[in-house]
Amino acid sequence: MSVTEAKNCDIHDNPEYFFNRELSWLKFNRRVLGEADVKYKPLLERLKFVAITSSNLDEFFMIRVAGLKHQLDSGVNKVDAAGLSVRQQLVCITEDAHELVKLAYRYLKNILSELDAAGVCFCDMTKLNERAQDWLENFFDNTIFPVITPMAVDAGHPFPFLANRTLNLAVLLCREPGDDHAAVIQVPAVLPRIVEVPADGGKRQFVFLEDIIKHYCVHLFHGYTIRDVVPFRITRNADLSIDEEDAQDLLAEVEKSLRQRKRGQAVRLEIGKNSNRSLRQLLVHNLNIGEQDVYEIPGPLDATCFFRFSDLPGLDHLRYTPINSQPPRELADTSNLFDAIRERDILLHHPYESFQPVTEFVLQAAMDPKVLAIKQTLYRVSGNSPIVRALAQAAENGKQVTVLVELKARFDEENNILWAKRLEEAGCHVIYGLVGLKTHAKMILVVRQEQDGIKRYVHMGTGNYNDATAKMYTDLGLFTANEQFGADASAFFNVLSGYSDPPVWNKIVVAPLGLREKIKELIDREIEFAKAGSGGRIIAKMNSLVDKDIVLKLYEASCHGVKIDLIIRGICALRPGVAGVSQTITVRSIVGRFLEHHRIFYFGNGGDERIFLSSADWMPRNLNERVELFFPIEDVSHIERIKDILETTLADNQKAYVMKKDGTYRRVDKRGKAVNSQMAFFVEAQAANPEPDSPLEQRFKPMYRRVAE
Repeated sequence: MSVTEAKNCDIHDNPEYFFNRELSWLKFNRRVLGEADVKYKPLLERLKFVAITSSNLDEFFMIRVAGLKHQLDSGVNKVDAAGLSVRQQLVCITEDAHELVKLAYRYLKNILSELDAAGVCFCDMTKLNERAQDWLENFFDNTIFPVITPMAVDAGHPFPFLANRTLNLAVLLCREPGDDHAAVIQVPAVLPRIVEVPADGGKRQFVFLEDIIKHYCVHLFHGYTIRDVVPFRITRNADLSIDEEDAQDLLAEVEKSLRQRKRGQAVRLEIGKNSNRSLRQLLVHNLNIGEQDVYEIPGPLDATCFFRFSDLPGLDHLRYTPINSQPPRELADTSNLFDAIRERDILLHHPYESFQPVTEFVLQAAMDPKVLAIKQTLYRVSGNSPIVRALAQAAENGKQVTVLVELKARFDEENNILWAKRLEEAGCHVIYGLVGLKTHAKMILVVRQEQDGIKRYVHMGTGNYNDATAKMYTDLGLFTANEQFGADASAFFNVLSGYSDPPVWNKIVVAPLGLREKIKELIDREIEFAKAGSGGRIIAKMNSLVDKDIVLKLYEASCHGVKIDLIIRGICALRPGVAGVSQTITVRSIVGRFLEHHRIFYFGNGGDERIFLSSADWMPRNLNERVELFFPIEDVSHIERIKDILETTLADNQKAYVMKKDGTYRRVDKRGKAVNSQMAFFVEAQAANPEPDSPLEQRFKPMYRRVAE
């Protein structure tokens, strides 16, 4: 770094030029919640965004807030890039989170009111007719009553341990005036949270499970009078603490930590609004939680229950018309994937184009007698993953199968442990991850014996090998038989599976060794082009931008006139549009029907344009603590196609928000031609499909039979 560059970095290394990570995330969740208030959206789609917001907040408290509280309890009160200490961050988070919860329940109240008008009613127990009351009493007696167990709270019965994110009822009761007692009833998670009740006149009516228990809980306390019943829910610290260095068996260590997760320190208490004061004090005292961490909820606790409700059969008129992924344009008339990939690189755009070819790739490799080996990384997979089944089948068919299953993929640990054990049982060589690093890279390598020798086929992508989320997350994937990519893939898996030092890569760049430097090098090239009067251009699309060094490098580029457009779905620590710092930088966020997930990086490179895809965001954890891939797109038609994706996204004026220099977001001006980038990509995929009425599975079915025979 030159003296001038060092001075520029010093000038820009100022807290006023950075936003706090946690507060930026809360702004993102506010944008997500905003979709619940879009009046033209179908009601159940709006309801789903309330559930998404609630789920996001759960994870935020379990990990991010819990982490800050742990730092504070440990005496750590360090200042972040935005100049906020740990204590100050917690104060700001509390204020913003309380406001977000109030807004979420205001939107929820509006949605439920509109659902009622549409014939879908959430009923007050006391207002149900006699037939419905009889049905509910029978349901309580025969289904609920045998499952629930009231737990007394007194000198002989200490306050019970209640697991993370469980829904409970606190009951205040007495046998005679002045002789108050408390009890807790856990709302059973094994029963449906939302119960449909018989209704008349074509309407559908529902009640919450906790309301049924509350209404009939007098049957649980014979001889006592129920004075009050208050619903409450606890969120606990769920960040795993794993001593990888001393762990003899990483799988066993992760399983042990998962058991501890349910018992972490309480970090949030949600409680029904207008709750009984004595019950509230009982909960706050026994959970050892501060008043600022108590969230009074003016509605049903745990709005994640609306995920399942939003998919309820018979309510299609209140949902979007389903969008079916299309067969990929570059695989039209293809019956054999290996033939197609050998001929040219193939680019897939999910969910607009089907994820099925990726599954097919592994399945065909498993059944093909010419395939010698399959190697793959797995970070998050679906609960019934066809890819994992295909890998197991490949091992049973005698292939050499190596799978890195990342056991430390947060909240997917249990699922991944299950799959790892099944793969081992099938004969796969399973790697549980690397000490001190998470493997977040997405790669499949298939080694095939062909007439002219060994041929390597590679898939790399920006998203997980998860057939379920591939229908909702926007991602790009690349198939290639390029020999240099193949050599890199072989070396990559050798590094993961043994003690091999990283080689000099032909094409790919791998974090944590080299990716940060590569990004800076690419930005520096744009600075040099700008200095030479050739212009400088960067478009970067990712989920989060937090890394301070990269932000400073972007500020430096902006000061030299490089035009930079950032498309950041979630957290963004960079402050755009500041004169003398970031005046050439824009930041926008797309929040729509699908979750924006691709990581795309465009560099003008003086006219010799370069595009890279990656599994990594520009965050310290991705660049320092994870194994990530960053790879170039070299096919000219693919470069043009990805440029079109970026340009369409930048032109979006329906689902885009633009960040102002004060850190707030505003919706893009909707004047002019309406552009919804996500719908544009679907229309494009549909137009490119020569057989719009033929599902991809049928298109590929002959391939299975031929290979199996």
